[in-house]
Amino acid sequence: MGEIMLPGFDFDQLRTFVAVAEAGSLSAGAPRVFLSQSSVSEQIRKLEERVGVTLFRRGKLGVSPTPAGERLLGHARQLIAQSEHAWHDVRGFSLAGALRLAITDYFRPGDVARMLRHLSVAYPSLSIHVTILKSGVIESGYDAGEFDIGLSMRILGKSLGRDTVAGTRTLGRESLDWVASPDFVRDEGAPLPLLVLPDTCALHRFTTQWLDEHRVPYTIAHVASGVAGLQLALSAGLGVACLNASAAGPSLVRIDTLMPGRRLPALPEAEFHLLPARRGEPEWVTQARDALAGELAAPAVPKVLRSNERRSALIRARD
Repeated sequence: MGEIMLPGFDFDQLRTFVAVAEAGSLSAGAPRVFLSQSSVSEQIRKLEERVGVTLFRRGKLGVSPTPAGERLLGHARQLIAQSEHAWHDVRGFSLAGALRLAITDYFRPGDVARMLRHLSVAYPSLSIHVTILKSGVIESGYDAGEFDIGLSMRILGKSLGRDTVAGTRTLGRESLDWVASPDFVRDEGAPLPLLVLPDTCALHRFTTQWLDEHRVPYTIAHVASGVAGLQLALSAGLGVACLNASAAGPSLVRIDTLMPGRRLPALPEAEFHLLPARRGEPEWVTQARDALAGELAAPAVPKVLRSNERRSALIRARD
């Protein structure tokens, strides 16, 4: 009898497929798997040949999974996560426990749920309890032992809480920008309508202090309870906010071209980091921090576009 060949998947192809599906285009998915766009295209072509079905619809603005692609996407995420779990388990790196994680609302709000879900699948014995809080509350709560791991934000050159301490693990830096809806119109001579989180938020305090220092008149036009509410208020054209790039999202633009001749003061960068290990913490918590750092380490975040750049990008995508 001849050898029976069982169907199977190439994990490099699956990782590339997931990256493209989540990024929405071949070009945006390529940096996530450290490949050129042509290599990504070849990987997707080979995967579609392997499974015998079309996995993506190609359009002028990118790609989207077909029904078959949607089904494979769920399987692919599980297969990749289980493969990583098996690899770590064989090497004696197996996480188990109830992890209390506190994370700032500003950290990649569009991605963090997916990344944590990936970790949960990769480490099924690890139960992650996530609390979204302000950076100052995270840092004080972490010192008091309320959380096992804390992820907070600071503005470079401006303290949002504690000074940098040894063992702090930086996950990435992002630009801070003045952002608004592309349809936002500011009344000439009127104070800047500022959208913020409550004044217990350190970024709120930084923003108002920054405007005061640069003698920019403003009024608090809306106070949102969280970043999601702030994004909605911005999209509705209620005013302007200071946001880090990943929290601004693709629907907002930098406002310098919306207010020609009335530029707002330039902003520093924001830095996200995991707070350092506490003395005597359990080994599994240290391992979990390492796993989180690998999963949450931020790739380069695209800058928030000016309004004219955004229109040009959409035109290029349609051509």
